[in-house]
Amino acid sequence: MAACPACAFEIDVDEFDVERGDELSCQECGANLQVSTVLPVDLALAGDDDDGDEDDHEAEDADTNGGAHDEDDEDAGGEG
Repeated sequence: MAACPACAFEIDVDEFDVERGDELSCQECGANLQVSTVLPVDLALAGDDDDGDEDDHEAEDADTNGGAHDEDDEDAGGEG
Protein backbone atom coordinates (compact mmCIF):
# COMPACT_ATOMS: atom_id res chain seq x y z
CA MET A 1 0.00 0.00 0.00
CA ALA A 2 1.10 3.54 -0.76
CA ALA A 3 -0.55 6.84 0.07
CA CYS A 4 -1.47 9.45 -2.50
CA PRO A 5 0.57 12.58 -1.67
CA ALA A 6 -2.33 14.80 -2.74
CA CYS A 7 -5.22 13.30 -0.75
CA ALA A 8 -3.65 10.53 1.42
CA PHE A 9 -5.89 7.87 -0.17
CA GLU A 10 -4.37 4.41 0.31
CA ILE A 11 -3.49 2.94 -3.09
CA ASP A 12 -2.82 -0.79 -3.43
CA VAL A 13 0.45 -0.97 -5.36
CA ASP A 14 2.45 -4.19 -5.60
CA GLU A 15 6.19 -3.44 -5.54
CA PHE A 16 6.74 -6.39 -7.89
CA ASP A 17 4.43 -4.89 -10.53
CA VAL A 18 5.93 -1.37 -10.69
CA GLU A 19 9.28 0.22 -11.42
CA ARG A 20 10.69 3.55 -10.34
CA GLY A 21 9.34 6.25 -12.68
CA ASP A 22 6.10 4.42 -13.53
CA GLU A 23 3.08 6.72 -13.66
CA LEU A 24 -0.42 6.07 -12.39
CA SER A 25 -3.39 8.06 -11.16
CA CYS A 26 -5.17 8.21 -7.83
CA GLN A 27 -8.61 6.59 -7.95
CA GLU A 28 -9.86 9.02 -5.29
CA CYS A 29 -8.70 12.48 -6.42
CA GLY A 30 -7.43 11.78 -9.95
CA ALA A 31 -3.92 13.16 -9.29
CA ASN A 32 -1.18 12.04 -11.68
CA LEU A 33 1.37 10.11 -9.62
CA GLN A 34 4.82 8.71 -10.21
CA VAL A 35 6.55 5.86 -8.38
CA SER A 36 9.52 7.48 -6.63
CA THR A 37 10.75 4.38 -4.76
CA VAL A 38 9.87 0.70 -5.04
CA LEU A 39 10.87 -0.89 -1.72
CA PRO A 40 8.79 0.37 -0.04
CA VAL A 41 6.55 1.83 -2.75
CA ASP A 42 6.40 5.60 -2.41
CA LEU A 43 4.45 7.91 -4.70
CA ALA A 44 5.05 11.52 -5.69
CA LEU A 45 2.97 13.91 -7.74
CA ALA A 46 3.95 13.56 -11.39
CA GLY A 47 5.48 16.73 -12.77
CA ASP A 48 7.27 17.64 -9.53
CA ASP A 49 10.49 17.55 -11.52
CA ASP A 50 11.50 21.24 -11.51
CA ASP A 51 14.03 20.86 -14.34
CA GLY A 52 11.28 20.44 -16.92
CA ASP A 53 9.27 23.35 -15.56
CA GLU A 54 12.28 25.69 -15.61
CA ASP A 55 12.89 24.90 -19.28
CA ASP A 56 9.27 25.79 -20.08
CA HIS A 57 9.56 29.11 -18.22
CA GLU A 58 12.83 29.96 -19.97
CA ALA A 59 11.17 29.39 -23.34
CA GLU A 60 8.28 31.65 -22.35
CA ASP A 61 10.72 34.35 -21.19
CA ALA A 62 12.60 34.13 -24.49
CA ASP A 63 9.35 34.60 -26.43
CA THR A 64 8.40 37.59 -24.29
CA ASN A 65 11.82 39.20 -24.58
CA GLY A 66 11.93 38.53 -28.30
CA GLY A 67 8.63 40.34 -28.78
CA ALA A 68 9.88 43.32 -26.78
CA HIS A 69 12.99 43.57 -28.92
CA ASP A 70 10.93 43.55 -32.11
CA GLU A 71 8.82 46.45 -30.85
CA ASP A 72 11.97 48.40 -29.91
CA ASP A 73 13.34 47.87 -33.42
CA GLU A 74 10.13 49.20 -34.94
CA ASP A 75 10.21 52.29 -32.68
CA ALA A 76 13.84 52.96 -33.60
CA GLY A 77 13.05 52.63 -37.29
CA GLY A 78 10.17 55.12 -37.03
CA GLU A 79 12.32 57.75 -35.33
CA GLY A 80 15.19 57.61 -37.76
